Amino acid sequence: MINKEILQKSLKLLGEILESEQTDPMNLVVCGGSALLFCEYVYRTTKDVDVVGLGYGEQKIGASKPLPEILRKASFRVARDLGLDENWLNCGPSDLMQEGLPQGYLERAKTEKFGSKLIIHFLGRYDQIHLKVYACVDSGPGRHLDDLRVLKPTDDEMESAARWAMKQDPSSDFRTILFDMMRKIGYGTAADRFQE
Repeated sequence: MINKEILQKSLKLLGEILESEQTDPMNLVVCGGSALLFCEYVYRTTKDVDVVGLGYGEQKIGASKPLPEILRKASFRVARDLGLDENWLNCGPSDLMQEGLPQGYLERAKTEKFGSKLIIHFLGRYDQIHLKVYACVDSGPGRHLDDLRVLKPTDDEMESAARWAMKQDPSSDFRTILFDMMRKIGYGTAADRFQE
């Protein structure tokens, strides 16, 4: 499992490997537990680093799937050296970039350089709320709901997150589960406003 210390160590090593390989500079957008850890919204461990977006240098950030081969190989070296799972760095949530992350996400992100070849944008609180609402419906509550409660969204933030989540999955089943979940965790007003 990855805590903040291991997270920083692994990303520093990843940056060093990319420098030694003289790659083009990479911008990664990271969400989920590792971003929550890095920004100190939570103090739990996580099993991986979820890369939702990727770009090179000044290039516009797009989907991270598939991760570039040079990045995958570098991440395998980090896994070997630090005893991490081989898929500790993955592009699992990359499909969320198809409809786009909430507007302005890069300005709200906490950006950190790990050497000259690796820049990571850790999604901020507002954007994490959006992704956690979607994850609660898509994958079930568990740690996603725990994280959402720690982030303490306002009714307005929950309404915005629900609208964004519906763009990711506009199906009636998703909508039903979403509003049921919102009411169960105390956001009935936001759910009602969205349905008006």
